[in-house]
Amino acid sequence: MDPLIKKVVWFGAVYLFVATAAVGYIVLTGSFAGRGTGFDPATMARGQAHYVEHCARCHGANLEGQKGWETRRADGTVPAPPQDETGHTWQHPDRQIFDIIKLGGGIFSKRGERSEMPAYRESLSDPDIWAVIAFIKSTWPDEVRDRQMRANMLGGFEHH
Repeated sequence: MDPLIKKVVWFGAVYLFVATAAVGYIVLTGSFAGRGTGFDPATMARGQAHYVEHCARCHGANLEGQKGWETRRADGTVPAPPQDETGHTWQHPDRQIFDIIKLGGGIFSKRGERSEMPAYRESLSDPDIWAVIAFIKSTWPDEVRDRQMRANMLGGFEHH
């Protein structure tokens, strides 16, 4: 085998090993979920302000959701779930949470359910939606954020 090809193969193998080890470390330790990562004060303030203006009416000022949020009403709607760690938002990957806020809850409704979650694509910019998500996530305990971050990196839970 040509010496140049041997070097390319060898360096490629080393690169793949290092990259795999790094990704494995991040997934197993939840390093990207790290305390405070992405939770800068300006983003938190903006996210909280938008949450209060657009979300608190249904999801609660303290992210507590509506009573009976796990039970479908006779009309097929489901009360707004908590956004704190007692709900199921943390079980969803960030992209799905983003899409629900931007496009409305109907895109992920189960058969027979009707979502009352409106779409905010006209009233919130993408960075504002991400700020709301960051604010919500900042209220979760570290363990919940770590689990949600690992789910993000692994493609999310199969929930809903």
